[in-house]
Amino acid sequence: MSGGLVKMDAAQFSPLHLAWADVAARIGAALLLSLAIGLERYLHKKPVDFRPFAIIALASASLSLSIVEFARSAADGSFSIDPAKVMSGIMTGIGFLGAGALFRQDDVVQGAGSAASIWAAGAIGIVCGLGQLWLAAVLAAAILLLLIAGRPFTDRWTIRASDPEKTDDDA
Repeated sequence: MSGGLVKMDAAQFSPLHLAWADVAARIGAALLLSLAIGLERYLHKKPVDFRPFAIIALASASLSLSIVEFARSAADGSFSIDPAKVMSGIMTGIGFLGAGALFRQDDVVQGAGSAASIWAAGAIGIVCGLGQLWLAAVLAAAILLLLIAGRPFTDRWTIRASDPEKTDDDA
C-alpha cells in the first residue's frame, strides 16, 4: 500500500466463499419470489407497481450476501459483524419505503397490503441472501395466498370512520 491507496485485486470481483451458482440461485430466488408478489399488486391496480418489490428484494439479498462474504473474510478475531443489526437496519429502512404506499382517501386508509408486501419483499431478499431459499419460497407463497384469498373480503368490506355501525370499541 503506498500513499494511503488500497490495492484492489481480482478476487474483489467474485465471491470468495460462495460459488457463483449459489449466488445466482439466491439472487434469482429473491427476484422471482418478490416479483410474483409485486405482479399480484400491480395486476390488481394497487398503488405500487411491481418494480419496487423486485428492487427491494434484490438489494436486501445483495446486502445479506455481502454480510455472509464479509463475515467469512474477516480474519481478524477482534472484528465481528452482527447480522441481526444489519438485518434490522435493512428492515427499518424498508419500513419507511412501505409507509409511502399508504394513503388516505376520505375516511379510508388504503395501501396497507402493499406496504406490508413491500416490507415482506425485503424479508424475502434477506432470507434469500442468507441462503434459506426454502423459507423465502414458503414466505412468498403464504403472502401470495393471503393477498389472493383475502381479495374478496378487502374488495367488499372497507371499514370507514363514518360507518354508523362502527363504535369507539371497534377502533
